[in-house]
Amino acid sequence: MQATSRWIVPGLTWALLAAASAAQAAAPVAAAASAPTPAGGALAARLAEPLARAALTQRVVGRGALLGLAQAGQRVVAVGERGSVLLSDDAGRTWRQAPQVPVSVTLTAVQFVDERSGWAIGHQGVVLRSDDGGERWVRQLDGAAAARLALAELQALPAPTPKALADAWRAVQEGADKPLLALHFSNAREGLVIGAFGLMLSTGDGGRTWQSIATRLDNPKGAHLYALHRQGDSLLVAGEQGGVWHSGDGGRRFERLATPYQGSWFTVAHDAAGDRGSGWLVAGLRGNVLRSADAGRSWTALANPAPVSVTSVLPEPGGTLWLANQAGHLMIPGTDSLRMAASTTAQQPAALLRLSDGSLLIAGWSGITRIDAATLKTAQAAARKTTP
Repeated sequence: MQATSRWIVPGLTWALLAAASAAQAAAPVAAAASAPTPAGGALAARLAEPLARAALTQRVVGRGALLGLAQAGQRVVAVGERGSVLLSDDAGRTWRQAPQVPVSVTLTAVQFVDERSGWAIGHQGVVLRSDDGGERWVRQLDGAAAARLALAELQALPAPTPKALADAWRAVQEGADKPLLALHFSNAREGLVIGAFGLMLSTGDGGRTWQSIATRLDNPKGAHLYALHRQGDSLLVAGEQGGVWHSGDGGRRFERLATPYQGSWFTVAHDAAGDRGSGWLVAGLRGNVLRSADAGRSWTALANPAPVSVTSVLPEPGGTLWLANQAGHLMIPGTDSLRMAASTTAQQPAALLRLSDGSLLIAGWSGITRIDAATLKTAQAAARKTTP
C-alpha cells in the first residue's frame, strides 16, 4: 500500500499512529502478504474489516495509546487505538470504557459541542457520532465514502486536471485507507474534518451528509492536513510541506500563506499576541515554531530549548498557549523563544485538555497523564520568570 505509507513520514507521532493501525489489521495484512496480490476490491474489503468490528474490550482501561481529549459537560472523553473511547466523570482520575463503539480503527480526535452531542474521527476515514455524552456511537462516514465524495467534487469542476482525476480514482479503488486527523464543529450541525492526502469535508446537518471541499485549498499535491483551529469566522489549517491556509469567512474561501519553513506543521492556533484575531502560531517537525502578529503577513521563529517535534497546542481563554512536544515537555511562548514549563511523564503527547478544577490532562502513547492545578500554576509562574 504505497499510498498509505506516505502519510507516516512527516513525524514520529504519526508513525506511532500507523503502528496502532497496523496492529489492528495484522491478520488480514499478513494474509495479503503471503497470498497472491488480490484485486483492488478484495484488498479494500480486507482493509475495511476494522470498520465492521466493534472496539475491543480492554482488560486494563486506559493503558493503550490515546490521541484525543474533549469535555462533554463535566465528563471527559478520550479516544485512541483500536476504537478506544474512555469516559471519566471525576476529572480524569478514573476511567471506564464506552459500552458501544462500532469500529476498532484508531481514533485520532474527538469534540463535543455540549454535554451530549459529539464526534470522533480516525483511521480509515471514519467519523463517529454520539448523542448521549459518549456512551454509544454510530458511524456516519468512512474513507471509502470520503474518497467517492472527493472524486465527485473534482468531476463537478469545469476543467479538473487529468492527474487530479487519476489520483481521485485511485483513492476510490484503494478503499477506506486514509486517516482523518483533525475536526472542528461550530455547533450541533456545522462541522469540518481534515486528514491525509488533502482530505477536507464539511457537513451542515450534524454529519448525516458530507461534501468534499478539498478544492477550496491551494493544495495541488494533496499534502496531508494535520491540524485546524477556528475562532469565530477565522479558520486556520496546517499540514505538511509548510502548508498553512487561512479562511476569514468560516471556510468558504481559503488563502495559502507563505511561511519560512517548508516542513510539516502538526498543530496551529490563534494567538492572543495579535490584535483582533491577527495573532497566529504554528508548530511542528523538529521543534519549529512560528508566530505571527499580523495575520500571517510576517512570521517570527521562536527559539526552542528542546528541538523536538511539537505535537499539540492548547489555547486558554486568558491568552496562554500551552505547547507539548514528543518528549513530554510542556512549554509556553515568550517574546522570541519558548519557555520550558515542565517535563512530564507523558509519552508522545497528542492532545491537551484543561479542566475546570485547573488540572491538565495529556493524552499520549502511555495513556492519560494528569497534572494537578497547583503543580501547573507553579510551572507556569516559573516559566514566565525565565529569560524570553
